[in-house]
Amino acid sequence: MTGPTASGKTELLDSVFARGASSFSPAAVISADSMQAYRGMDIGTAKPDRALRSRLPHHLIDIRDPDEQYTAGDFVHLADALCSTMASEGILPIIAGGTGFYIRNFVCGPPSSPPSSAEVRKKVAEDLVSLGPGSLRMELEAADPPSAARIHENDLYRLTRAVEILRASGLPPSRFAPSDKPRADYDFLILGIERPRSELKARIHARVREMFEAGLAEEAAMLRRTGYSPSSPGLKAIGYGEFYAMEGRPMEEIVAAIELHTLQYAKRQMTFLRALPGIRWIGADPEALAAAAGVFLSQPGA
Repeated sequence: MTGPTASGKTELLDSVFARGASSFSPAAVISADSMQAYRGMDIGTAKPDRALRSRLPHHLIDIRDPDEQYTAGDFVHLADALCSTMASEGILPIIAGGTGFYIRNFVCGPPSSPPSSAEVRKKVAEDLVSLGPGSLRMELEAADPPSAARIHENDLYRLTRAVEILRASGLPPSRFAPSDKPRADYDFLILGIERPRSELKARIHARVREMFEAGLAEEAAMLRRTGYSPSSPGLKAIGYGEFYAMEGRPMEEIVAAIELHTLQYAKRQMTFLRALPGIRWIGADPEALAAAAGVFLSQPGA
């Protein structure tokens, strides 16, 4: 199950699949959130609390330190292993989160990119610092305009990865485009949670304020004291990077920037998620989710 940030995915899953209150038990969530994987980043990633996770187990949360990479390939490898284990134990696996790139890679399989090269990766990282992202984007645009056009200007991970592929293989990254057909290994029910735009905007506004009330600024400061920096993969997340980029600015300006960036991200999420093969959109309604899951699981072979 997927949907844009603040659409209510976690609460909806809790209401339908929690232990002791569901006809679908036992079930467990495999988090498809690229930032909830990082330790110490609880408030800004809206990580489900311990009480909820005791009712509905969540996996692939708190598995990386903020200075470690966590790629879509890592996610697919770990999620496949968890699905296999759960299936053998009679547990229903639910892939849930808003990182559409991870979900697409799980559904369709990872692209057949050339293996990463530590030497190439190091040189690309050095060029990013010394020459800037504009130089890397120009290099990619010259060799592969379609790939460059698909990568958002702030998405440094995908930009550097595309340049790594280009330099390591000598071929345009688009040659290694992922499949657009679901893998045959699984029977998929792909559900997206959709809310009216005005409603989602109001929920994002409320969520950002709640995060600051819960101590987001203190959490970000703690991560900085620990030694993490803007170059740490985890600290590129919305809700953390703003504290570095806007250091010394009034807190209300930082709050407004995080809200704006979250709204922009939600818009990009919807654009990407609508292209998932076979996705079915439902409202944020427990009855709609339960009905869809019930019909799917009653089918032969499901």
